[in-house]
Formats: sequence, C-alpha cells, structure tokens
Amino acid sequence: MPRAATKIAISIPDDLYRAVERARRATGLSRSAVIQGSLRLWLDRRARDAAVREHVAGYRAKPEGRREMRAAEAAAVRLLATEDW
Repeated sequence: MPRAATKIAISIPDDLYRAVERARRATGLSRSAVIQGSLRLWLDRRARDAAVREHVAGYRAKPEGRREMRAAEAAAVRLLATEDW
C-alpha cells in the first residue's frame, strides 16, 4: 500500500537545481525520489549527530575512571591477541 504524499513547492538556487537534475538523470530517479532521499539522509544525520552529542556530554559529565580505563585496555589486549598479525 503506497504511503500518502504531500506536495510542496520549494525554492532552491539555480546551481543546486542543476546539480539535482544532473544527479536525477544519472541515476534515473525522479526529482521527488532524489529530494526525498536527500531529506532522509539529512534527518538521519541530524539524529546521529544529536546521539553523538548526548554520548559526549555523558562522558564529560562522568568521565571514565582508572578502573574503566584498565578494563578497556585489558579487553583491547585480549582482542588484539586473537588477531593473526
């Protein structure tokens, strides 16, 4: 079952329009598909960036202590010891 769609009108600079048209022709996608894909990527990137900022803020609020650092180092040594160098 197809998803409902809403038509919108947007204005973009001429150079961006030409770049979209080149990409559209090269991929065989419709203009709508190119714009939808771009918007999805942009929204995903924003969500990922927010998650990274939240993760960094958590570490800044409660950084790793010596015990955690030793445990991480020991885990890395064990993991690397399994590699066939």
